[in-house]
Amino acid sequence: MRSMLKSKIHRARVTEVNVDYEGSVTIDKMLLEAGDILPFERVEVLDINNGSRFSTYAIEGEANSGIIGLNGAAARMVAKGDTVIILSYAHVTDDEARFMVPTMVYVDGRNELLEVRNGCLVEDLVAATGP
Repeated sequence: MRSMLKSKIHRARVTEVNVDYEGSVTIDKMLLEAGDILPFERVEVLDINNGSRFSTYAIEGEANSGIIGLNGAAARMVAKGDTVIILSYAHVTDDEARFMVPTMVYVDGRNELLEVRNGCLVEDLVAATGP
């Protein structure tokens, strides 16, 4: 088995930090759905401003709110206004890994959805479109 990038929310802006919350990253429901990330799924957060990288889990925020909120200990790793990349991974077989294409979610400065490039396994594309 290999751990492969499943999806990425690219260059989102941190809208809030809350050290007193239990922990996790709150993500706008629409962005979670676009990136095929489930509530409580493990994600990695990469802060472009300060270089920090850490793992936490996703929780669902209000749809179309633009929220990207870091909570608990993770709130100490970022600052409000920082630009982050949020990654999710999947464990797949060696054969599947060679053909996996991640879903890429692009947002603007208000975390509004700009574009989704849906990923899949190349063999799924061939099966859907024919040889």
